[in-house]
Amino acid sequence: MTPNAASASSGPSRRSFLASTAVATAAVAGGMPLLSACGGSDSGSRDGTTSGKDAKKILPAYVASNVVTPDIPSKNGSSLGFTSKLDLADLKTSVPKKLGKGGKVTIMSPFWGSPPKGDNPYYTGMNDLIGVDVRWQNQDGNTYDQKLGAVLASSEIPDMVVIPGWNMGGKIPSAIIGKFADLGPYLSGDAVKEYPNLAAIPTDAWQRSIFGGALRALPMPASYVPNIVPCYRKDIFDKEGYEVPRSADEFLALCKEITNAKAKRWACGDMKWTAFNSFGSLGGGEKALAWNVVDGKLINRLETEEFLEALEWTRKLFAAGVVHPDFELGKSQATDPAPKFAAGEFLIWNNDSSNWYGQTASQATQNPDFEIWGMDIFGHDGGDPVLWATNPANIFAFVSKKASESVIRDALAVANVTAAPYGTQEYMFTNYGVEGTHYTVKDGVPVKNDKGNNEVLNAFVMVASPASTIAHPDFPDVARGRVEWQQRMGAFTKKTAFYGMQITEPARYTNLTNDLEQLEDDVVRGRKKISDVQQFASEWKSKGGDKLRDWYQKILDENGSAAN
Repeated sequence: MTPNAASASSGPSRRSFLASTAVATAAVAGGMPLLSACGGSDSGSRDGTTSGKDAKKILPAYVASNVVTPDIPSKNGSSLGFTSKLDLADLKTSVPKKLGKGGKVTIMSPFWGSPPKGDNPYYTGMNDLIGVDVRWQNQDGNTYDQKLGAVLASSEIPDMVVIPGWNMGGKIPSAIIGKFADLGPYLSGDAVKEYPNLAAIPTDAWQRSIFGGALRALPMPASYVPNIVPCYRKDIFDKEGYEVPRSADEFLALCKEITNAKAKRWACGDMKWTAFNSFGSLGGGEKALAWNVVDGKLINRLETEEFLEALEWTRKLFAAGVVHPDFELGKSQATDPAPKFAAGEFLIWNNDSSNWYGQTASQATQNPDFEIWGMDIFGHDGGDPVLWATNPANIFAFVSKKASESVIRDALAVANVTAAPYGTQEYMFTNYGVEGTHYTVKDGVPVKNDKGNNEVLNAFVMVASPASTIAHPDFPDVARGRVEWQQRMGAFTKKTAFYGMQITEPARYTNLTNDLEQLEDDVVRGRKKISDVQQFASEWKSKGGDKLRDWYQKILDENGSAAN
């Protein structure tokens, strides 16, 4: 699709962002309640998508950044990798002059934790760097959908609103089309070159930012390589002589060997997401990615044997007693599994790739023997896996349709700083704050203090991000491991028919699969049967699934397939 479509991707996905803020277990997974009224009379809803020739007229020109050279170039859709120590005296400048004109911009965004005071040194320092007076309206990330619904249903909307993809259920997409500005006049084609860091954002991420036929969002790019990694306790594996499994049968046999409930050791957590990848099931993270063309027919993951086989295999793990008891409760579990993983109560945990680093960093001083590594995803039969690409952007920032041109220009000035690449002064300030106030540098590694952990969090990083980057100068082996894992898995990753398209389903179909995730969890825990999933699929078809298939087929006929 673009020169950088396969080479640059990814800031945090939903899971990696939450994991990086240490509140993954508190996040609300799955769907969200329907908004009773979001767009009002000006909602201007447009179902469908925009791609192909129509999208080319809208998309910003791509101009690769040459400010910094990564230690590990992108390959097979992987992130860029940085392993070197930082020399703060040699940081590059990617924004040589302030583009902000001194105006005020209010931004509403989800926040996990306790929001800092508005006049804290990080916020004021960033405002000075950008040349814009940003005023934050931080909202509780765990109940953000409720606040978002109320705000979008009102006539008073902040200048900018951050909306994660997982909060785009119900009528939110139509509200986006009705309430937010078309940024095309400022960013389409060569216009984006006024904002070089935005011009370096991968085109695939911009494609995801088209809502209702217009470029309405600033994206947080994401790698399309599946982000769920089956991480394992390498230190214990090495000590006990366990070998990393290469098939579903080998995995189950290993789990039985590891598990000793009397000794308080179990093999794994809930492996459902790894099972989906291992068995080649189509993605369930976003509705459009659950569809693909098979033997000339458009099918949904619900209708595939791979989906059912993945659930059945995960059920076998629970039935065999090899899953840590804390995972029996499923999504409603109240306890954080991390301490028990660190204590060796279970040895395999599929989680976002960021958990690989997060666990390493959190245990470095208190548990020096601790070593976590990522298993390659195995094909269930011992062959190569069949993996399906995730979407190349999942968090977006929008500008109010009522914003003046000067406010829009100031908003873009903010984004041009927050999208600065790793190794620049702007990236350093956005992600770490003020040296000496928020962090110190020890042996080339920036280390946040308590003030940094409280203030430099959740805010500016949500506006826009550079192409996907993994950088751990404190644990360079983990940075290399994560990037190379993506490169290996990227070689087996395919794109489905609707990859990268921002698709707004008709409102009448938005609730068809609302209860599916709970049903999945009930099946793998033995509370429901595979036949219940088959019954769900049958009812799904009759309640609108077949009509939704026809609707997606029309999109496919009009736009062509994104599959490779």
